[in-house]
Amino acid sequence: MTQPETAVDHYVGMFESLDHAEAGGAGELRRRAMDRFAGLGFPTMKNEDWHYTSVAPIATRSFNRTGSPTSLSAGELDQYLFDSPDWTRLVFVDGWLAPELSSVHDHPGVQISDLSSMLREGGKVPQLGTIADHETVAFTALNTALMQDGAVITVAGNVEVAQPIHLVFLSAHPVPQAASFPRNLVVLEKGARATVIESYVGLRDESYLTVSVTEIALGEGARLEHIKVQNESAGAFHVATIQARQERDSDLHSFSYASGAELSRTNVNTLLDGSGSSCTMNGMYMVSGSQHVDHQTSIEHAQPNTTSREIYKGILDGHSHGVFNGKVYVRPEAQKTDGKQSNNNLLLSDHARVDTKPQLEIFADDVKCTHGATVGRLDEVALFYMKSRGLDAEQARTLLIYAFAADVLEEITVKPVKDALEAAVFARVRGGKLEMASD
Repeated sequence: MTQPETAVDHYVGMFESLDHAEAGGAGELRRRAMDRFAGLGFPTMKNEDWHYTSVAPIATRSFNRTGSPTSLSAGELDQYLFDSPDWTRLVFVDGWLAPELSSVHDHPGVQISDLSSMLREGGKVPQLGTIADHETVAFTALNTALMQDGAVITVAGNVEVAQPIHLVFLSAHPVPQAASFPRNLVVLEKGARATVIESYVGLRDESYLTVSVTEIALGEGARLEHIKVQNESAGAFHVATIQARQERDSDLHSFSYASGAELSRTNVNTLLDGSGSSCTMNGMYMVSGSQHVDHQTSIEHAQPNTTSREIYKGILDGHSHGVFNGKVYVRPEAQKTDGKQSNNNLLLSDHARVDTKPQLEIFADDVKCTHGATVGRLDEVALFYMKSRGLDAEQARTLLIYAFAADVLEEITVKPVKDALEAAVFARVRGGKLEMASD
């Protein structure tokens, strides 16, 4: 579908109306990014990376950046928290930090700030805009131009952050067509260890837009566990990018869970730019009704002796549509690369649909790389076996659906998050079918 001529103009006008007096070079960065977005425009389905996902529902609406957060009580937040009192928590409402809902614990060697305060007070954010690609990726350019607030986390060399850092992004604006543009930066220096969780949730079923970007820089030997939970409201549109750059012997564990939003797209990309670096990318999506969920992953092996493992699973019901496109790229100098990728999908309805495309591009000759994808329905033999052991048909179907999801959820090492997501999956799977998220 051809986008309206005014689609890009709306965001250019929004940009021009903002105050660009931020210190630290952000004003110049924003201007370059908006120029790139104006040149790129919204992607169309002619773009190979967007071949199965139309952004027309976003481009044909006039979403507006929120100017201030909606006031919320702590009680309205409780249901979205995994954390204990020992966890550091930053809560952003409608794209802006809500200090009264946040709790930051001091930890030697760890700096945690909100982005808008750093820019407003003249703080330097040296790696901001240097990892995520705003030159060729339209939504990253849009976020970079209009970024509001987010977390800036820096962990010093050889420091281990014992408790997870939870970033909660809530959309609560009562006016339809609100938009927020969260921006996060996570820097782990040599030998550092940390866990960062991002939760995206909506309190109202109004149509709204979230465009987020998280940049991750891992120094030599650093290890990060990053978990993203997307549980937006039923009328939401969600486009997120997680972009990492890894140095020698660093390790990234990424998990993406998506069950909300009318249309969602999550890009998870990493550059293995040091010998011995490794990444694990796992994820799960479960949608029903007319939901559309899209995951795009990219792992670029740029140095020798690098390792990647990737498993994504999808459960789809109703008339929902799932998309998975996973790319593993091996440069000529990346000898001894070891990469494995798989995508498995379970269809619970005759009308549900999945487009899956795992890809390998290999330009080195001494590698071990495999990939594969499956799309199928519940195993009738397994159903018969379980019913023969005394379970009724609904119980058998429910347990098989849950078992399909459970093995990838077991990869999450943060127990409160793993337990909460397992409970969420089981709650949505009722009577052998996937209930709508808002039920």
